[in-house]
Amino acid sequence: MRGPETQSNEIVSGQPLMDPFGRAITYLRVSVTDRCDFRCVYCMSEDMAFLPKRDLLTLEELDRICSVFVGQGVRKLRITGGEPLVRRDIMSLFRSLSRHLSSGALDELTVTTNGSQLARHAAELAACGVKRVNVSIDTLDADKFRRITRWGDLSKVLGGLDAAQQAGLKIKINTVALKGVNEDEIDDLVAWAHGRGMDLTLIEVMPLGEIDGQRIDQFMPLSVMRARLGARYTLEDIEERTGGPARYARVRETGGKLGFITPMTHNFCESCNRVRLTCTGQLFMCLGQEDAADLRAPVRASEDDQGLKQAIHDAIARKPKGHDFIIDRRHARPAVGRHMSMTGG
Repeated sequence: MRGPETQSNEIVSGQPLMDPFGRAITYLRVSVTDRCDFRCVYCMSEDMAFLPKRDLLTLEELDRICSVFVGQGVRKLRITGGEPLVRRDIMSLFRSLSRHLSSGALDELTVTTNGSQLARHAAELAACGVKRVNVSIDTLDADKFRRITRWGDLSKVLGGLDAAQQAGLKIKINTVALKGVNEDEIDDLVAWAHGRGMDLTLIEVMPLGEIDGQRIDQFMPLSVMRARLGARYTLEDIEERTGGPARYARVRETGGKLGFITPMTHNFCESCNRVRLTCTGQLFMCLGQEDAADLRAPVRASEDDQGLKQAIHDAIARKPKGHDFIIDRRHARPAVGRHMSMTGG
């Protein structure tokens, strides 16, 4: 593999973005807002301060940056937040980006949501060419759901799932495994999700941002969880990839797919094809590193995209080999100071 010292910053027309380790960057995750109508205990502190509107990229600027990435070989766009569907006029961005699906330049446009606004937007998302959505649900107990999210209403989220399925959207449920909170529910969540024709992905807690309490008290290794699930289910590893970090197994008893995202116990950095754009125009080459490139400045400096393209290529040339996440008692502070809601889930 090439090392960082051999990476060229030259922009070659029509060539995909390549990082210093020979990985093609084909997946861009875009946070359109840091705001959320939930305050999940592993993601945010209860008393969050959000960015002023003037600091955010406009929807037109977001579209422009995404389009430059698509022109440089990105094949998958995921819209995230915060909660992306709380941003005013967000569907105009989906409508605009859908042109890249129509042209064949983009393979997939998708969204990660907490589901609170999904009932309102599911039909239009489908009309814009969105085929599947990821919905975050950590428990099916309404009282526990309220405690985990602080502000969330489970019935509203379940209504959003109904609307999404009626609109023809495929759904993947994302569940953060939380020690002492939902670890005894995971096998039932598998049965519930697969019974509705939805895939389920389990995620380890990551040390991002200051929260109330310590993440070591929340952390449940998915190696342990998988062993527990083996008492009820037969898990058969499959090679399928969806462009993200999950590794998948087929559950023989249900026929459904179960994903594992394990940044702590088995990191997925060797095949990383992703970068993340924040709502303020900061491009993070790695979720677990602080290094970022400012794309807002070149977007606002010129209507010509050459400076923006150069900034993107220079940033990709700095993409690290992997993250530095650690969760243990000796590392009480988060590995990265920014909250997940800022970088995009």
